[in-house]
Order: sequence, then C-alpha cells, then structure tokens
Amino acid sequence: MRLILAAGAAGMVLSPAAALAQDPVHLVVKNHHFSPDHVTVPAGQRFLMTLTNQDDTVDEFESYDMKFEKIVVQGGTITVHAGPLHPGTYKFFDDYHPDLATGTVTADGAGQEGTH
Repeated sequence: MRLILAAGAAGMVLSPAAALAQDPVHLVVKNHHFSPDHVTVPAGQRFLMTLTNQDDTVDEFESYDMKFEKIVVQGGTITVHAGPLHPGTYKFFDDYHPDLATGTVTADGAGQEGTH
C-alpha cells in the first residue's frame, strides 16, 4: 500500500501542470526586437514562454543558457518549456539577428540572485 501511495504522490509532483511556476510568459518579436526584452520568473520552477513573430522573416528563438532553440515562421507563435532555473540572469536571442533581437530572463530566488 505504501508503494502505491508513493507512486501516486510522485505522479502529482511530476505533473507538468502542477510544476509550472505561473502563466506563460508572452513575447513578441517585431522589427527584430523582443517585447518585452526582459522578464522575471521564480527560480526553481518550470515555466512556459510563447513567442509570436510579427517580423516578415523567419526567426530562430534560441538560448544557450536555457538550452532551447526553436524556429518561428513569420506570423507564427511557438511555445518553449524552460526551467527550472537557478537564481540568476539568462540570455535569449534571435540567432538570425543576434545583434538586434536579444533579451534576458531573471530567475528570482528571493534575495539569492546572481548572474548565470
């Protein structure tokens, strides 16, 4: 019986909906700039980021720090699953326009913040 209860509790902890920190973070890329270009999320929790491409070109939403890379066609919207992150600041960018489209995510650790 204990094994069944432990398995049930583990399933609740691993449930994607229960593990998400907040509502999705919504970003737009327009004229090869992100809006907003900085967001704050709770450290230690998974979160979703959506990106809508309002440029007239394909963009590649990427982050070495958060380990994702996704193509978003013009007029399209994509969703990225990110985290959990340690307290700190993490960069994201458009790989096709890395000098223009850049932004950051800060994982707020309630006073334990550092730079990743």
